[in-house]
Amino acid sequence: MGLLIEELDFLREINLWTVILRLLLAVLCGGVVGMEREVHGRAAGLRTHMMVAVGAALTTLIGVFSLDVLEVTWADPMRIGAQVISGIGFLGAGTILLKRGNPQITGLTTAAGLWVTAVIGLAVGAGFYEGAVLTALVSLLIFTLVSKLEFLMNSKRQRLFVYIEIDDVNVVSAFADRLGEELSAVEIQVTPPRSGTAGNVGVEALIRIPKNESVSAKLHRLQSLEHVIFALQL
Repeated sequence: MGLLIEELDFLREINLWTVILRLLLAVLCGGVVGMEREVHGRAAGLRTHMMVAVGAALTTLIGVFSLDVLEVTWADPMRIGAQVISGIGFLGAGTILLKRGNPQITGLTTAAGLWVTAVIGLAVGAGFYEGAVLTALVSLLIFTLVSKLEFLMNSKRQRLFVYIEIDDVNVVSAFADRLGEELSAVEIQVTPPRSGTAGNVGVEALIRIPKNESVSAKLHRLQSLEHVIFALQL
């Protein structure tokens, strides 16, 4: 145990090797959080989370370097990192969407993930490796396991979470309006096409199902809509 503590103390020093370690660990932890978002085709995916984490880590390193190496005593080294916490809000806001005619807001989970990734990067830059790694793992569990729990809760409320692929990017807005008006969709989000076909657009939606209608009937109705190539239950 004593040897492990000594090793951690060494890794918390500022030198070339620990700087490399912290930046690489920040990329790894950011990738862990961003991986799940990438799989689900969110706008802020693997690369975005990695860049946020490594940028936040370097921001903290600048403050620590200024204090330990440059011996700047007149400034708080954590003040630079604190700006990341507030500044990340602008990036997170870009992932939040409010659909026209639909009071539901989507993208909050991705925005929260970006904020957590920034904090993880700050922790790595400061040498708080244990907290950074554990937070990255906990965040991944939240994204994966809790999302399944939410799906089970929504399924009991007679809701259907579907992926729909349409063949014309120019009709996305009208198609989203139609989903809300005719099919009682409460959450709609545009994503890249899972088929990879150029010109296609993916749409994920959470749709209410009346008690007198089955899931298969709702899917059949979705697949019969104009411009729909296929619809899959998620």
